[in-house]
Amino acid sequence: MKIPEDLKYTKNHEWVRVEGDVVTEGITDYAQHELSDVVYIDLPKVGSTLTKGEPCGTIETVKAVSDLYAGVSGEVTEINEELNTSPQLANEDPYGKGWMFKVKMGDAGDLSDLLDAPAYESLMKEAG
Repeated sequence: MKIPEDLKYTKNHEWVRVEGDVVTEGITDYAQHELSDVVYIDLPKVGSTLTKGEPCGTIETVKAVSDLYAGVSGEVTEINEELNTSPQLANEDPYGKGWMFKVKMGDAGDLSDLLDAPAYESLMKEAG
């Protein structure tokens, strides 16, 4: 499983890339592997306000529907429109073309309890 060093991670298997006060979020390689073939992604609407740790969308696979959780609180500024027609990008390139949405953070303190790559790797080892 890939765990890029430059990202932060949630315990729900989302990743967050921080660029100033804007974060880009997606699901981790582990998450996409566990979910299997993604067939549909319901993303939050641009302009909507997210609350850290709360569900903000869904990911539908051939097996089940899973919640997508907000890594930080703030306003959605952009969504990955390409996922509407190519949801499999979440499987093929979860840290690149499979990104989900961007959020203008309301509070940079939201980053404090996100995991760094070594901590996320430890979480994966505990999960088995």
